[in-house]
Amino acid sequence: MTIPVITAVTDPHWEAALIAALDRGETGVTVVRRCVDLADLLAVASTGTARAAVVSADLRGFDRDALARLAVASVAAVVLVPPGDEAAERRLRQLGVEDVLPADASPAAIVAAVTAATGRAGNRPVHDYPDARDPAAFAGVVEDELSASAQPVGRVVAVWGPTGAPGRTTVAVALAAEIAGLGTRSLLVDADVYGGVVAQALGLLDESPGIAAAARLATSGSLDTAALAELSRQVDPGFAVLTGIARADRWPELRPSALEAVLAVARRLADVVVVDCGFALEQDEELAYDTAAPRRNGATLAVLADADQMVAVGSADPISLQRLVRGLADLREAVPTSAGATPTVVVNRLRAGAVGGGDPAEQVAAALRRYAGVGTVRFVPHDVAACDAALATGRTLREAAPSSPARLALRDLAASVAGVAPPARRRRLLAAAGRSTPV
Repeated sequence: MTIPVITAVTDPHWEAALIAALDRGETGVTVVRRCVDLADLLAVASTGTARAAVVSADLRGFDRDALARLAVASVAAVVLVPPGDEAAERRLRQLGVEDVLPADASPAAIVAAVTAATGRAGNRPVHDYPDARDPAAFAGVVEDELSASAQPVGRVVAVWGPTGAPGRTTVAVALAAEIAGLGTRSLLVDADVYGGVVAQALGLLDESPGIAAAARLATSGSLDTAALAELSRQVDPGFAVLTGIARADRWPELRPSALEAVLAVARRLADVVVVDCGFALEQDEELAYDTAAPRRNGATLAVLADADQMVAVGSADPISLQRLVRGLADLREAVPTSAGATPTVVVNRLRAGAVGGGDPAEQVAAALRRYAGVGTVRFVPHDVAACDAALATGRTLREAAPSSPARLALRDLAASVAGVAPPARRRRLLAAAGRSTPV
């Protein structure tokens, strides 16, 4: 049985020699179409007539999005680079291409690569090519690449909440700020495809969204930690922000494959990557058979699937709690169980009277336990004055209202997310050891 292959080789001399060698009959590979450009290649791939594509690295428009579309069509990619072009090979490795050969490779080597590529099951992972990572700052990355590969990989925490503005961005900003305050370097990523507001919440100019620029570099295979550090805005020591798209009509710029690559690099830049997600989890089923169409909610679903921990935020009123119950059911259905742990449920704006008489925390916990099967709930008290002061001045709760009950609750949540002892416990441990430190 032969493997049907399509080609898109830019150099006519190499292409002629390659086609002649592969079509001899005894190679186990058959060229079913010679494509003239990327559009032709993707169109043929979508028909299901090929299992592999042999492509030149300099094919115009060949990027991460093209690779994702080939993967959707179950077509493996073998890419040819000019002999000795290390920069081209590095770019392809950053894009996630596993099978890279020099253009003058022997037909036997190309056939072997095609056979190996088509034999791999499932989608190819996005590789984070070893690059620099500065342990002390978010800019000026100059470490040696060999030592960078041994650096620890950070965790991704996705902050999600159903429709209705339950305070998801407030929680995400506070988490990232408090994690940095606990001595753990954090990067806050605004990935809300319906219009991110992290920049406005922190008083940052958002004329050039960092997340859009990072996605473009990731699509072209040019994103590394040095580039991501330059695109991030440092707010406080150890706390940086990758601003989002404030205009909702720019959502096509955040393709899932590009966002996955951005997070892969972000893991090497920060110890904890906090991502503010969009609210919608629909799968866009009407587009399920159109592999070329972008999906607006694909970015949110990609972040949730890639996250090490999910934080689900709801508000403490009957309508918001109903949305949270339904949203948690949708979340379990949309995100595979293996993609992350059970979400940490946070009920924001807890106040007396919003859910009737009695203890509001007990009532909310009982409702979520009964209707959503949630065993543990974290609460953030309603503190309008503190949140207004922070938003009006473009500061975090940690800066604007350090003694606010809402801030203290979010600080304890951040300690749990970062995996460090809560501040009160740290004080006791330090006191027992005869030391002291400000919290």
